[in-house]
Amino acid sequence: MKIIIAPDSFKESLSALEAADAIERGFQSVFPAADYRKLPMADGGEGTVQSLVDATNGWIKEQVVTGPLGEPVKAFFGMMGDGKTAVIEMAAASGLHLVPVERRNPLVTTTKGTGELMAAALDAGAEHLMIGIGGSATNDGGAGVIQALGGRLLNKSGREIGPGGGALSQLASLDISELDPRLENVKLEVACDVDNPLTGPKGAAAVFGPQKGATEDMVVTLDQNLAHFADVAEKALGTTSREIKGAGAAGGLGWSLLAFLDADLKRGIDIVLEAVDFEDAVQDADLVITGEGRIDSQTIYGKTPIGVAKAAKSYDVPVIGIAGSVSRDSDAVYQHGIDALFSIVPGAVPLEDAFEHAAEYMERTARDIAASIKLAKTMFLI
Repeated sequence: MKIIIAPDSFKESLSALEAADAIERGFQSVFPAADYRKLPMADGGEGTVQSLVDATNGWIKEQVVTGPLGEPVKAFFGMMGDGKTAVIEMAAASGLHLVPVERRNPLVTTTKGTGELMAAALDAGAEHLMIGIGGSATNDGGAGVIQALGGRLLNKSGREIGPGGGALSQLASLDISELDPRLENVKLEVACDVDNPLTGPKGAAAVFGPQKGATEDMVVTLDQNLAHFADVAEKALGTTSREIKGAGAAGGLGWSLLAFLDADLKRGIDIVLEAVDFEDAVQDADLVITGEGRIDSQTIYGKTPIGVAKAAKSYDVPVIGIAGSVSRDSDAVYQHGIDALFSIVPGAVPLEDAFEHAAEYMERTARDIAASIKLAKTMFLI
């Protein structure tokens, strides 16, 4: 019996690999001779670097970069086991969590650190960059990334404009002649699970600006500045990308990666499934086990368990979902490939207890699931 174990992380308690290890222990106590394949998963957000590094025996490299407020921060990127594929979470360098609430102002925050992580990954030998662009503190249209990679954004006097979405109003011309030449031969995939355009009522500033500290007046300014940036860039580049779905992701970083670097924007879970060769692994599997911290009606919108389940169902493989909590409206997942759901929490326990003993509860639940499968095989001669 071949069993694929492919959970996401359980936030604040278990990494995806730790969750997979606990599930494997539980199943092995009942089916010791089964063939287990652990594929730690993620959906392109927090934890993606760790999951892909764990899944491929890669490594993580720490790097000091420019934070969203221009101050140094310790960030990181992952290199997958092939030594050629780098995984970057922009939040590690340009994330909202790096900016104190009282200092949140997307007029001044920059994506420069994310560009510096990309450059560091190229220095490490990366030929393929996978970038998750969720959780940003920025609304600079990716200007900081382009500057960090060698592009020059110039004002009327021919001087470099400052950082942040506010400075884009000063942009008069672009010089990308010194953009890092290694980018021409790099495959760039961007994990993007939103479909917002760059500007307008559903654009980066209007929809996400307030979450990053923007007032109503700031939103108007930021939207105008992004449109101006796009006007200047698209005239210079001869391309139009601002209306593409996902262009408004991460304060417009999605647009700049499209326009300047010809990136592919994809659903995060699809990038991860491809990176770990999930399709090859699942073709001859007998069972897939997936999960995440909470499974509810929102899980069907691009979350890991559904991405895993849909891939498994293309080969008619049954799928079990395990979660820390299963909501009342979780029935929606049954229409998207998950056959059964289980919560690992043994009754009403304090949250601290659930976090502290998550591995134990996971292993016990997995053991009970395996025992039920064995019993069914015995009773019904499956």
